[in-house]
Amino acid sequence: MRIASIDIGTNTFRILVCELKDKEIKKLYIERVITRLGGGFAKEGKITEDAARRSLRALKKFAKIIERYKVKRVRAVATSVVRESQNGSKFLEQVKKETGIKTEIISGEEEAQLTVNGVLRSVSVDTKYSVIFDVGGGSTEYVFVKKGQVLGLTSTNLGVVHLSERYLKTGVPSSSDIKNLSKEIETVLSFELSWIPSVSPSNLTLIGTAGTPTTLAAIQLGLKKYDPGLVNGFILKQDMLTNIFKSLIRIPPRDRLKIPGLEKGREDVIIPGVLIVLQTMDRFSKDTVLVSDGGLLEGVAYSLIP
Repeated sequence: MRIASIDIGTNTFRILVCELKDKEIKKLYIERVITRLGGGFAKEGKITEDAARRSLRALKKFAKIIERYKVKRVRAVATSVVRESQNGSKFLEQVKKETGIKTEIISGEEEAQLTVNGVLRSVSVDTKYSVIFDVGGGSTEYVFVKKGQVLGLTSTNLGVVHLSERYLKTGVPSSSDIKNLSKEIETVLSFELSWIPSVSPSNLTLIGTAGTPTTLAAIQLGLKKYDPGLVNGFILKQDMLTNIFKSLIRIPPRDRLKIPGLEKGREDVIIPGVLIVLQTMDRFSKDTVLVSDGGLLEGVAYSLIP
């Protein structure tokens, strides 16, 4: 049986088509489209007409993919920006009407749990504890795990689209822009992650998933074309990220696109993204992050297994 999972995110939409066999999935097709559904949300508090138009165009394409692969079961989930938008439900009604795709709004907690399921089937962890974090356009989820068992999770409002619109309004950020952005991230992490107990860094693995960690791995690898096989399981080191960050903040967004591994649509949001990763590392006294190409999309696919 063929199944499909769809992730309607704040910055990126993704679709995964799989063949289901013996309670395992074989990936047949995967695609992502940067739609910036959350563009303008920080100011408007809702999904703008332009963002809806871009997003519907991507979902119409996804609907054709579902038809082409003769998919029997589909699960589409919407995350942060649809949860929070004044017109989120109205947008999903429009999606159903124009594409036939029925979408459910999931909570930050369910998003985190599904992400864990996708991550732990994608990478191996050899420490007793792990913290999995999913850097999204509208929120960043953190999950504390012990030997594969979820001990707790939280969804923060650290979304790279929202942070970019709030703090990075000029091409090349000023030192005060970076200082204010960093302070916001530090304050949120200090408050929102205080429940996670102190664990020896040697007994803890940090795992980053979603567009920011995978993009940073692609940049470090110098990938002109994204390769999930090379990105999944890549180890990002603190000095790598610091060097990438220093390079990014010196040049305007349009010139960042010349950097191999940085796809169009991430040129502005990569700066708050890399700061979230670096400050997460500081928070847990870790100098490495394990990158997982698998996450929410795969977790949604596995949730379709009977």
